[in-house]
Amino acid sequence: MKITNAEFIISNSDVSKCPNEPLPEYAFIGRSNVGKSSLINMLTNHKNLAKTSGRPGKTQLINHFKINLNWYLVDLPGYGYARVSKKTKEVFQKFITDYFETRQQLVCAFVLIDIRLEAQKIDLEFITYLGETEVPFCIVFTKADKIGKVKAQQNVAAYTKKLLANNWAEMPQYFITSSTDKTGKEEILTYIDEINQVVFKENNNFI
Repeated sequence: MKITNAEFIISNSDVSKCPNEPLPEYAFIGRSNVGKSSLINMLTNHKNLAKTSGRPGKTQLINHFKINLNWYLVDLPGYGYARVSKKTKEVFQKFITDYFETRQQLVCAFVLIDIRLEAQKIDLEFITYLGETEVPFCIVFTKADKIGKVKAQQNVAAYTKKLLANNWAEMPQYFITSSTDKTGKEEILTYIDEINQVVFKENNNFI
């Protein structure tokens, strides 16, 4: 899939105010500073579609971007940033869970994981939450350019082992990416395109 049009539509913290169009949505979420904005910009061929920042926790709202006029990319707040106040975290948690549990347009979530790190408790907890809530999701390992290919594969294998040890029957669909050299871009966009084709074929109105 080639992205020819990417447009910011709306930011808000109220799921009921999200776009009401019957278009499939793909949500991107991960720990703060995992490289989410850079990945979104890489996927959409825009330098500043999603705002990047050296300060973790920059994204604090649900951001909708319409892609190719027929699906939405949703940029969700990062989780786990200690310098955000407890009260603010509670607000984040509420509208994030509201989104995942009530948003009918959502067809897949992409959970971003820094490939350089060992499995983090907060990531495992969030993945478990998605599994228990029966939200379809994939894992996107980011920053692969920061380590060698062999080390990247070793870290993915270690992550797989960790998930299987936490009662997962199999490793979810995953992608290894780098926003710097565009590794994984075509694989993710092809995956989204394939899902879109199924969604539109099965239900012309989607919802």
